[in-house]
Amino acid sequence: MKDLRQELMENGYFRQEEFVFADCDRNKRARVASLLSKAAAYAGYDYDARGLTYEKLYAMREVFLLSRMALRIHDCPRYREVMDITTWENGAKGAHMQRVYEMRDQAGRLRVSIKSDWILVDPETRRILRPGSFTARKLGEGGRELDCPDTRKILLPREGLEDLGTRRVVWSDLDGNGHLYSGNYGDIVWDYLPPDLRERTPRDFFIDYSKEAILDQELRLLGFREGDTYRMEGLGPDGVCFTAMCQF
Repeated sequence: MKDLRQELMENGYFRQEEFVFADCDRNKRARVASLLSKAAAYAGYDYDARGLTYEKLYAMREVFLLSRMALRIHDCPRYREVMDITTWENGAKGAHMQRVYEMRDQAGRLRVSIKSDWILVDPETRRILRPGSFTARKLGEGGRELDCPDTRKILLPREGLEDLGTRRVVWSDLDGNGHLYSGNYGDIVWDYLPPDLRERTPRDFFIDYSKEAILDQELRLLGFREGDTYRMEGLGPDGVCFTAMCQF
């Protein structure tokens, strides 16, 4: 047994983490939902280690909300594997602050690359703020190339859609903000994929978060397949809640 390491860097955060049974699917591969969850958690670890906790940022009325994410799975982590996970800020583009991630195994091989976009929001008024107005610290610029596609706006066609049914937001879906937790969307997508795709690991996965879903809301799920690519949309009472795309 050895202690797992963590390190706060000038423009980044590093931590080792073991993928446990609960992180994996029935084939003992890391679920996309687990990868999304770890990405969201590591952004928090980074800022917490700098003394910029959610509570402090809330009091400053400057909090970040996850907007989009793109994953490239080079070789899916598996049960009991320890990953070296590094995250760093990668500048800003338009209204988005960009944060990226790499997961490497103990031999140094790249297993997962992630890009994410975050928006700065006043939590009381819900007004979107420009990244340049963030006062807690200077955003990191990153600058290193990442083997991962860019985040993107995902659209479904108007015709030829599959009606996949509805998914109610239940108590166990909620996070500390009272909304459907960002990582749980990965499980929702996998629960409604065609069975043959569900058993496979995607090469690339994209998700756009549009509106927050709350307890007891019904999400109407629509899907569209083009060969080994599947797009899915979740509609809430106020419009699109999320859109995702899996490329196998």
